[in-house]
Amino acid sequence: MTTSSSPSLPAALERLANYRTNNTRASEEIFEKGRLVLKGGSEAKLGDDAWALLEQVTLASIDIGRLDIADECLRQLGIKFPKSPRVDVLTGIRMEASPSVSNDLVLQYYDELLEEDPTNAAVWKRRISVLRRSGKIELAVEELSKFLDTFYTDSEGWLELADIYSECNQYTHALESLSHAMLLAPQNPFIALQFAETAYTASDIPLALKMFLVVVDMGEHDLPPTEPPTGIFIRAWLGIKLCSRHLIAKPKATSSSETAIPSLSKLQTIEELATQRVLVAYQGEKETGRGFVEKWLSGSSASKS
Repeated sequence: MTTSSSPSLPAALERLANYRTNNTRASEEIFEKGRLVLKGGSEAKLGDDAWALLEQVTLASIDIGRLDIADECLRQLGIKFPKSPRVDVLTGIRMEASPSVSNDLVLQYYDELLEEDPTNAAVWKRRISVLRRSGKIELAVEELSKFLDTFYTDSEGWLELADIYSECNQYTHALESLSHAMLLAPQNPFIALQFAETAYTASDIPLALKMFLVVVDMGEHDLPPTEPPTGIFIRAWLGIKLCSRHLIAKPKATSSSETAIPSLSKLQTIEELATQRVLVAYQGEKETGRGFVEKWLSGSSASKS
C-alpha cells in the first residue's frame, strides 16, 4: 500500500477513538488502523489512551486471527498493568482463540481468577460463554442464573439466558428472561421485538400481537401516518399482520399468558392497518419486490378461508 493511499495517523487515531466511544467492533479496520498507529510509535504520545488502544487492537487481532499481534499487545499491557483484571480477561479471550488450548484449561484459568475475585463479572461471563460453547448447557444455565442473582441489572445476561432457553425450545423460560430484560430497558424496541417473536414461536399469538404493537408504538408514536416504517418496525408490522390474520381465522385461539384477544372488528382494523403500513414501507421498491410483498399480503388473507 502506498503512503498516499494510507490513512493519516491523526485520522486513524480519531477513527479508533470513535470506535471505542461507540463500542464498535469493526475488527479488520481497527486492526489495520491500530497497526498503523503502533508502527508509527504514536501510542507513546497518547498517554492513558494508549492502553485503551492496545486493548482495542488486542481484541481486533484475536477476531481476525492475528494472534501474534494480540500477544505483543498483551505483553505491553501486562508490563504496564500487572495483575490487572482487564488484562486477565483479555488473556482468557486469547486462550479461547488458541487451537492448542482446551476449553477445560480455559475454564480452569477462569476458575482460578474467580477464586481470587468472585465479583469479577467479566470473568464470570467469559466462563459462562465457554461452558455454552462446550455444550455444557445445563451448567451454563445454572452459572448464568447465579450470575444474574448477583448482577441483576446485566441486561445482556438476561438476553443470553433467553437465547439459551429458546435454543432448547423452552420458550416459557425464555419469555421470563426477556421480561427481566424489558424491565431493565423498557424503551428498547429490539428487546420488545425479540419478546414478541419468541411469544409467536411459543404459539401465544395474542401475547405476540400485543408485543408487536408495543414495538410499533415505540417507533411510530410521534411519526406522521405518511412516514413509512423502517428497519425492525417493518418486521413488527409483518408480525402484526401474521398475528391478526391468525386470530381472525381462529377466533377461539387460547393464550398461555391469558392475554386478552381483541374483538373481531378490532382485529380486522389492525390487519388492514398492518397491510397498509407494510405496503408503504415497500413503496418505491422495484416492481418485483413490491409485487412479491403484495402477493404475500393478499395470499395471507386468502389463506384464511
